[in-house]
Amino acid sequence: MRIAIALFEDCEELDWAGPWEVLAFWAQSFPDDGVEVLTVADSLQPVRCAKGLRVLPDASWQELGTIDVLVYPGGIGTRRQLEDDAILERIRALASAGVLMTSVCTGSLVYAAAGLLDGRPATTHWKALDLLEGLGRAIDVQREERFVDDGEVITAAGVSAGIDMALHLVARLHSRERAVEVRRGIQYDPEPPV
Repeated sequence: MRIAIALFEDCEELDWAGPWEVLAFWAQSFPDDGVEVLTVADSLQPVRCAKGLRVLPDASWQELGTIDVLVYPGGIGTRRQLEDDAILERIRALASAGVLMTSVCTGSLVYAAAGLLDGRPATTHWKALDLLEGLGRAIDVQREERFVDDGEVITAAGVSAGIDMALHLVARLHSRERAVEVRRGIQYDPEPPV
């Protein structure tokens, strides 16, 4: 199983790094599960994220090949993509090919602009819920959910919700038991002090 995590200018760091940590731990700790996790961007040049972190992608879209799952992060960089026909067509083509489409935070806005969320329940970062509602047709915006699994599309709320969504992915694609092992391995047991 190949899982690609999209990177682009001004993507939110934790939106992709949280799921990457979960999924990469799964792949590396349980190699018999046959999971490969890689990052993908327009080129192999460094990508500057929303808070300034620079990251080198593993592959370009042109060389990526077939994938089973796409994780699409949010961040201010998604706003430029909402009317970018090339990006929206790429999203549609991946969905049409049967790729499990997942998003974190405002990555769901790009999915909505591509028409993937029409008539579906979905969520996003709390500040973008109204924008999400207006981007598609009959999107059932789930304002209180950490993530929403609607079969071919899974959307997660803001930033840290991507970790929850990625653990859900492990449970969905393998087993609940494996997801618990991954959660323990990354010591994810949120009890914020504030």
